[in-house]
Amino acid sequence: MPKVEHRRKGPGSARGKPAPARPRTASRAPAAPRGPRRLAPEARRAAILRAALGVFAERGFEAARLDDVAARAGVAKGTLYLYFRDKEALFEALIRTAVSPVMERLAALAGAADLPPMEALAAFLRLFETEVLGTERKLLLRLIIAEGPRFPALAEFYHREVVSRGLAHVRALAARAAASGELPTDAAARFPQLLVAPLLLAVIWDALFGRIAPLDVGGLLRAHQQVLAGKPERKAAP
Repeated sequence: MPKVEHRRKGPGSARGKPAPARPRTASRAPAAPRGPRRLAPEARRAAILRAALGVFAERGFEAARLDDVAARAGVAKGTLYLYFRDKEALFEALIRTAVSPVMERLAALAGAADLPPMEALAAFLRLFETEVLGTERKLLLRLIIAEGPRFPALAEFYHREVVSRGLAHVRALAARAAASGELPTDAAARFPQLLVAPLLLAVIWDALFGRIAPLDVGGLLRAHQQVLAGKPERKAAP
């Protein structure tokens, strides 16, 4: 009896028909890369000011270019002009933004009637040490010292917005300290520049000699307070 050959049927059909082709799934297109996240207006303004501080500190006021500021901030130059009309306006806004928090705290110290005047003056010196000398704000002060003679308008602006206001608060504290006997004379009230002189010295010293002979600013300011609170001079007998 002849053998009957059985053909193995394909997996696609019981009758051996070829399996139907699987439908192809449409390949997904790769997601488009996301563009830079849009910043809120205030955040964009802050980014421009941060970039401006770096450019001004590195190149000085005269050599600084708004193109460089815009590039560092990651904005178009036209966007920069939406916030600041020119380089002078940008620099002035940078000064106001940087100094405003320090000036507010100094005003609070000057107006704290329950705080002894010499304690308030000591707090002011510490404030300047930590919030100016210890931060990038000192770069602005260096810039004014270096560029002020060539750009009188910038020096006048800084004097009006920072120096005169700050000295008024310091003068008020010195007058209270002299009236209470904490200061031996009213010299610091008449010349409040005496109180802030070591602060300017620290800025200039750091710029010129900081790498050669770093200054102990904290020790300098403590010594300054000791000198201020020294014994009064003896008056000559009549």
